[in-house]
Amino acid sequence: MLHSRWFKTAGAAAALTLATATAAYATPAPAPAPDHTAAAVTLRYDDSRAAGWEAAIAAGVANWNASVSNVRLVEATPGTRAEIQIIATSGWPQATLGPVRPGGTARVELGSQAVAQGHDKTRIAAHELGHSLGLPDTKPGPCSQLMSGSTGGTTCKNATPNATERTRVQSLYAGGFTFLVPADGRVLVDAP
Repeated sequence: MLHSRWFKTAGAAAALTLATATAAYATPAPAPAPDHTAAAVTLRYDDSRAAGWEAAIAAGVANWNASVSNVRLVEATPGTRAEIQIIATSGWPQATLGPVRPGGTARVELGSQAVAQGHDKTRIAAHELGHSLGLPDTKPGPCSQLMSGSTGGTTCKNATPNATERTRVQSLYAGGFTFLVPADGRVLVDAP
């Protein structure tokens, strides 16, 4: 009886010692993987001063929203702040180079001079929004590149970003707005 109690006590002590020693030398559990499925960054736009461009803006916004998932463009409700101000002008289209952050400011000017020369309104709107999302011009370039702008020619109607342009915007807005680099504030004029 005495031996069996001694074996039970010794066995329990050995198990406890083994468990403690194992815990002391065990490797820590790996850290959880970062969440790359963060919610899309929402950017609001105000086109209340872009009379005559409403359909082109809506189509350009729809093209971007269908092409990328890390950022969403939504029309600002009247009286609320918008990160992207869109206005109609008589000059050449131009825009602030982003990427614009939530709470930031970017300006898009949709110039009628380009339309008068035969350029497509929807392509112009989508192109200028691309600047706000952080894409520079790729001039000269083919019609298949949205950011080639006017160098795509007056017959070019492509208003959809290509794979490279989509990937770049996805990268700029990956992980939510906390990882965005600040916009540099340059204004890109899209005259030929």
